[in-house]
Amino acid sequence: MSYTRASRRAIEDPVTTPLRPYQGGPNPGGPRGARRRRKATPPRARRALLAGRGAGLVLAAAVFVTTGFTWREYDHVMKNVNTSHIDVLDKPDPGKHSDQNILIMGLDSRLDERGYPLPQDMYDAIHAGDDSVGGYNSNVLILLHIPGDGSKATGISIPRDDYVTLDPAACLYSSPCKGKIKQAYGFAYEKEKEKLQAAAGKTTSKSASTSTTAEPVDEELEQKARNAGRVAEINTVKTFLGNNVKVNNSVEVTLAAFFQIAQAVQPITVCLNEKTSDNFSGADFVKGSQDIDASQAMAFVRQRRDPDETLNFTDLDRTRRQQAFIVSLAHKLNNNGTLANTGTLQKLLDVAKQNMWFDDSLDLIDFMHRATGLMGGGMSLFTLPVKDFGQNEEGEDINIVDLDEIHGIVKGLLPQPNSSNAATSATPASTTIPGATSMTIDVTNSSGVSGLAGKLETALAAKGFTPGTATTGADRTSSTLSYAPGADMAANALASQLGLTATKSSSLASNTIELVVGSDSAATGPIADLAATVSDTATTTKTTATTPPPAPVAATQTGDNAPAPTDLSTMDSSGVPCVK
Repeated sequence: MSYTRASRRAIEDPVTTPLRPYQGGPNPGGPRGARRRRKATPPRARRALLAGRGAGLVLAAAVFVTTGFTWREYDHVMKNVNTSHIDVLDKPDPGKHSDQNILIMGLDSRLDERGYPLPQDMYDAIHAGDDSVGGYNSNVLILLHIPGDGSKATGISIPRDDYVTLDPAACLYSSPCKGKIKQAYGFAYEKEKEKLQAAAGKTTSKSASTSTTAEPVDEELEQKARNAGRVAEINTVKTFLGNNVKVNNSVEVTLAAFFQIAQAVQPITVCLNEKTSDNFSGADFVKGSQDIDASQAMAFVRQRRDPDETLNFTDLDRTRRQQAFIVSLAHKLNNNGTLANTGTLQKLLDVAKQNMWFDDSLDLIDFMHRATGLMGGGMSLFTLPVKDFGQNEEGEDINIVDLDEIHGIVKGLLPQPNSSNAATSATPASTTIPGATSMTIDVTNSSGVSGLAGKLETALAAKGFTPGTATTGADRTSSTLSYAPGADMAANALASQLGLTATKSSSLASNTIELVVGSDSAATGPIADLAATVSDTATTTKTTATTPPPAPVAATQTGDNAPAPTDLSTMDSSGVPCVK
């Protein structure tokens, strides 16, 4: 597959257009269950994006936990799973039972973990095209927080189309750049693959993008490119969630893994609040509890439309379907003795070996013991809200998000790092700068990145400074911070956060600080991070620092009480939840 160059657009481009509200009902600001419905577009093989693979991690762990797997058997399996080293992962805090954050990524690729096509009978069963379609989008992104004290775990689902600042490795022209959060993996994958091919003097590669059953895959190139994608996705998620959120480990689950898991444990009991059908996904379900097979499970986690427009399906409802399926699978494994069947057990082990990837620092033995509680209702699942739906310049659907709101929600859901364990590198803080309230700050953008001065003025105003002038200067590499006599306290505090040295200047007006941003600070580092906290006016709406995070709405609510896209929704992992 390939990505258009226009997709990795610089952050300053006005690429989003809010869509007018759904005409068949109220806006998201009305009753909770009423929201704009996206217009259905003709089905395309590349957009038949299947989801729900996050269940694979919990299921794979449950295989070992609930069956008393021996070390010899475990060691044999682990020698055959796909692992690699990811150096951007955070080391856990000192202590035998520290908290653990695991990022689960579900890829829409129609290939296995090594980059080879799937068996033809699997393509036939999942009705999603063959290895020539799909890609490397992270269609499922769940941050799983497991407390070290054994208390209830938290899973945070990030809607795949949230329009965010991408990691620089996923940017083509300049950084920062923006895109859908799911795209960071694929953009960085393509960029790294092209670089590796050029270095090797290759014009084509028998990697996942061009492979067929008759051609071998360049596995080394494929895995290096995938690692680049993993790094970019992890970094993008961390920046999006804010709050210095750590990601200690990561797991990747492919489309094939989800289907194989569903095959191994079918039938699975699910529950729906309404009768529903959808020709796009193949969904055709009755109201209430029902048993479904693996093929129906694919439709269950894909559906985001219904001919009955009063149901107002959105992509976030599909995210909640994914969560409901995970909970239903866990419920079956925990209550029905499914894993006592040796045939089922072997199938699940094969999934872990063939179609899942683990970072090499994940201690699966330790995680397996922790995962026991997850299988019995010891987890709360949340879906982050959006502010509105829109389109980018290519006409693709996007979710417009409010970063302030997201950061406030995440702060409430996850424990905050202790100051003693916080990163020691210079990073922008969310609190005001001492002495800033009486100081004016001028920003000169000499980085070549359009719009950066204005973003920094806005971000610094949130820290207590009075906005001064935002100007564009001659290109330069390094960044500087100067201050007028008497502004030393605020200037030194700001310089410490931005990784700069404050210099006194008699040429500045009293109570003035001047920040000049060079190209070395525009892409990465504290200054780039500070600018990234300010969303484009066309893509976000501002939430004041005093606005409390919204109360979560149960994902199982119906009618006007059902969660709207603007709601934070929550789901408990006990029983079989009924959802839209």
